[in-house]
Formats: sequence, structure tokens, C-alpha cells
Amino acid sequence: MKKKSKVKVIILVVVVFAILLGITSYTIDDDRDLNFFEKAIKDTTAFISKIFYTPIKFIKDEIDIHNEKKDLYEKYTALKEKESKTDLYYAQIKELQKEIADLKSTLDLNSTLSEYTYINATVVSRNIGYWYNNLTIDKGEKNGVKLGDAVITKNGLIGKITSVSNFSSTVKLLTTDEISNKISVKINSDDNYFYGLLTGYDKDLNVYKIEGINIDDIKEGDLVTTTGLTDYFPSGILIGYVSRVVKDEYDLNSIVEVTPSSDFKNISIVTILNRKALE
Repeated sequence: MKKKSKVKVIILVVVVFAILLGITSYTIDDDRDLNFFEKAIKDTTAFISKIFYTPIKFIKDEIDIHNEKKDLYEKYTALKEKESKTDLYYAQIKELQKEIADLKSTLDLNSTLSEYTYINATVVSRNIGYWYNNLTIDKGEKNGVKLGDAVITKNGLIGKITSVSNFSSTVKLLTTDEISNKISVKINSDDNYFYGLLTGYDKDLNVYKIEGINIDDIKEGDLVTTTGLTDYFPSGILIGYVSRVVKDEYDLNSIVEVTPSSDFKNISIVTILNRKALE
């Protein structure tokens, strides 16, 4: 028998069997006992229905699972996007809070600088290769900035103006590695003042070094400020705190190590000072 004929016979048998099952199921009265043939027909119908329904149910369940996964993924994506925006907003808020705090501190500082005229400025550029040498601010000659003006933050002195253009200026920091950048300073120890020269900065220890002092009475924590003995820096501007006193390599003179009061890693807002007495 050819293949097509076999297929036709199978289809015919299935159709006849289905019709027979349908008629038998319709004529069976549930209110009476079924005979053997009727029981066999009903069980067979239930079995065949189960065979056909199982894959359909499986496919339906898989479709439901897929739809649930898709819905969950969409919700997850939406939440991730919200989380990213939340992190962005949080970072912006923290930055704004920091700027507000810096501005408040600067304004509080300005209110005590009655002996000076001052100009507030923002750091606009800082060369990574010369991070501890200088920085650029957004105020210049047109804003009243002059060569040699002292530059401070809310925490103390950080440097002086060494270059001025119309609307920007360069600040040489106290942490510069230029050996010519020496500053006259004084140490306040128990209301006694000891004078010396700030001659350098040690990046590894994060300390200034003061030479020219041969006094043993200096203690850890003593304040170090400017003397006002030069045209560059007004008197009494905080520089840092004594961390320790050591002897030089010849064990003759003392070298005072001073921890800076300002954080040179993070400078964003500065104030430029002029002494009124010099005007």
C-alpha cells in the first residue's frame, strides 16, 4: 500500500473514532451504571483528551512564564534607570551641598577680614602634572587681582598670585617644589612668637618644613601663621599646626614640621586678599 493511502486510512479511522466517541459520550446517561463498552469509551475519551490537552497546557504555561519574565525584566530595567538617575541626583546634591558649605565658610571668613579687601574666586584649571605647584582661578586684573596677592581658603593660606590676565590668574601654591618659594612665618607657643622661614613641602609626609628656629619650647599643635613682614602675605593668616620638631642632618639646627591647615587635594573656592595698609 502506498504511503498516501496509509495516511488516508489513518485519518479516516481517527475521524470515525472521534465521531463514535462524540456520539457515545452524548448518549451516555450519567444517572445510570455504565456497561463495559461505555466505560471503555469514556476512559479512552478522557485519556485522549489528556494527551491532546497536556502539550497545549505546557505551551500555555511556557507562554505565561515568558510573559511574566518579560514583564519582570521591563520593571527591572525601569528600576535600574531610576536607580541611575537617583545616583546622579545624589551626586549633584552632594556637590551642591559641598559648594554651599564652602561658600558659607568663605562668607564667615570674609566677615572677620576687616583689615583686608577680598575677592572670591573659583578654581577653573589645575594641571595634574603640577598638581601641588599652581592652579588657575576665574578672577583677574579686571576684577582687581594684583601680582603678589595672598590666596586663602576657608582653612588658611594656600599661596599667592604669580600671573594675572584680564579675567584669570595663576596661584603659586605653598606646596610648590620651587626652592625659591620661602615665606616668613611665626609659631605661637604659649603666647610666645618664634620666627622662621617656611622653606619647603614634603609630599610624602604632607608637611611644611620651617628652618631658622633654635627653640626647644615649640610643641605639637602650636599654630603657625604669616608674619606680615613681607608685601606678599598679611599678618596672622593661618598656615598649619606643628606636628613635630627634628634636628637637621648635622644635629645643629631644628627643623619644624607643620601639617597644613588646608587640604591641597581638594580646592574649589578661594579668596584673594589685599592689605588695606598698602593701598
